[in-house]
Amino acid sequence: MHTSGFRRRRAAGTLPAATALVTALLATVVPAAPAAAAELAPRVDLTVLVVDDGGGAVEAIASELKGSGTPYRTVRLTDPARPVIDAAFLADTVDGRPRAKYQGVVLPDEAPQGLAAAERAALTAYEQKYAVPQVDAYTWAHPGVGLDHTSEGGSSGVLDGVRTDVTAAGRTGPFRYLDGPLTFEDNDPDVAESYGYAGRPREGYTSYLDMPVAGGGRASLVGQYAHDGRRELVVTFAYNQHQRQFRALARGIVEWLTDGVHLGQNRNYLSVHVDDVFAPDARWDTARNCTPGDIDCVGGGDGGESTPPIRMTRADAQYAAQWQRSAGFTLDMVYNAGSGEEWRTEHGGSDPLTAQLLADRAQYRWINHTYTHPFLGCVQDTSTVPWSCAKDAYGNTRYMSRAEIAAQIRDNHTWAVNRGVAVDRAELVTGEHSGLRTLPQQPADNPNLAGALADTGVRWIASDNSRDPRQRPVGAARTVPRHPMNVYYNVGTAAEMADEYNWIYTSKEDGGSGACETNPASTCLDEPLDVTTGYASYIVPQEARIALGHVLGNDPRPHYVHQSNMAEDRLLYPVLDRILTDYRGLFADNTPLVNPRHRDAGTELARRADWDKALADGRVTAYRIGDTVTVKAPAGVTAPVTAPEGTRKNLLLGTAAFGTGYAGARSAWTAPEALQSAVTLTLPTT
Repeated sequence: MHTSGFRRRRAAGTLPAATALVTALLATVVPAAPAAAAELAPRVDLTVLVVDDGGGAVEAIASELKGSGTPYRTVRLTDPARPVIDAAFLADTVDGRPRAKYQGVVLPDEAPQGLAAAERAALTAYEQKYAVPQVDAYTWAHPGVGLDHTSEGGSSGVLDGVRTDVTAAGRTGPFRYLDGPLTFEDNDPDVAESYGYAGRPREGYTSYLDMPVAGGGRASLVGQYAHDGRRELVVTFAYNQHQRQFRALARGIVEWLTDGVHLGQNRNYLSVHVDDVFAPDARWDTARNCTPGDIDCVGGGDGGESTPPIRMTRADAQYAAQWQRSAGFTLDMVYNAGSGEEWRTEHGGSDPLTAQLLADRAQYRWINHTYTHPFLGCVQDTSTVPWSCAKDAYGNTRYMSRAEIAAQIRDNHTWAVNRGVAVDRAELVTGEHSGLRTLPQQPADNPNLAGALADTGVRWIASDNSRDPRQRPVGAARTVPRHPMNVYYNVGTAAEMADEYNWIYTSKEDGGSGACETNPASTCLDEPLDVTTGYASYIVPQEARIALGHVLGNDPRPHYVHQSNMAEDRLLYPVLDRILTDYRGLFADNTPLVNPRHRDAGTELARRADWDKALADGRVTAYRIGDTVTVKAPAGVTAPVTAPEGTRKNLLLGTAAFGTGYAGARSAWTAPEALQSAVTLTLPTT
């Protein structure tokens, strides 16, 4: 009876209370039926795919990736052995997790002819599945990229000198570091330098850079086109990697392409070294077109040897300090104390210039330039033109000794320390960059140089970027290449500067040296500059443009001029004022100029070299899974990483704010803590 009754109750769907309770508890632990496993969030590798058609636009974007240390893989459409871009090329599975091999895609345009239809379809599916953005490096305005044709209220044509503006969406988005108008370069009125198509946006298109068009309204040159579950950054003007308009936008293009999370970092650097401080500089002879004291400067009656040297005065030093304060910029004084002492002795024991500079010493940075500025390389034989390296009786090259080099470095350092000048013994600029190889006469470094640097604690020695552009070791020290500014050491006035410039850059027919005709790296002026106006009207804007190009190119290499450029007509300041004005008129306050000292520029270049080698060797692994970024690099190699504001670095005992704020993002050279194998970051929740 009890058994049959129990069975009847089960059939009716009822259970004793105790049995029901056990069943309910078990249900919370073991599902009643197997459920489908949740799909793992994909791993997205921090690498960019660049599909290259050989055009200047793709090359420009690739140069920005390379310069900032952002890894990318190039597929060249003209290479018959190139890989096929299919699903397997773009994605796979790692440790059971789906992996997207590329975080962004750069194409020449929205539908490159060199890609097969199946490859374009594979890219579309990949971008849709993994939310991977695509840059169309250069295309025309048409509905296929979210724009009206230019005939429908837009504009097409040469853009030289045209003012464009970053839109509100651009300033709050990928171009949040830009503040003012962006005017397209117009360096030669006789040459068309940039062409573009400005189209009116359609549905799904958000304009980031636009311009006014005839008939009213504005049309876009750069913007995002969101459609079919994908995002494209559409650029409708032609450019190359050197043009200012691209350099200003390049950072934002990469930020958009990577959603603001990528390896590499970018800064806008400007440092200016003023060489020969305390020493006089020789003056250009406008009659003989040479500099007295140079071995090739001969003839001319009295020889012109009486042309007075150029040296700053006390008033020039006072002006320099005042200019720094008003400009908000610090100069590096590269000094020769012994030369100043010689000047003081020759002038009755008085030197107001040195007294003023020492009174203002805390306002500058100071770098050792050797005591009396001698040539630290081979012993020069000046009996020939050009000079040659002297030989001993056995035919061996004679060099300045290790002891003599060390004395020049040590005596200059000691002089500064004894006068309360803050100087870092690890930093050195030799006179004329001597001691380092000097082609063609001295093809190798002075073999005594590395030892002398070690004896005096020098770790960073300047080199001339125009002759020795790559950082390299000199014993335990490393070089810091410097950009020479084309404001000459041997001129004190604008007229002298224009006169020498004419001599170098005009043809023989126009009264110049003709060097511009025979040097393949040079071009001649159409006609000589007016010596009274040429410096201000031509040389200043040109030199400012070149230097600003370095600044916008993420280049930490210092620029160098000479103390003569701060004397008499004070030729340096118009160039610097133009650079600073143009820069600050374009960039927002969140993107200040970075003004590194000598050692910091050297350290930055050294880190980049180590990083680039690690990338080239395939020893870096970096990826994003959801809101977590993981970076693994070889021991001793720090990784440059950029991430959004609010990102935190995961530590053994908690987290800390990641990096330094710059251009609306956070970035830093970063390495894992001890006992950790990788750097991990937590991105802010969006």
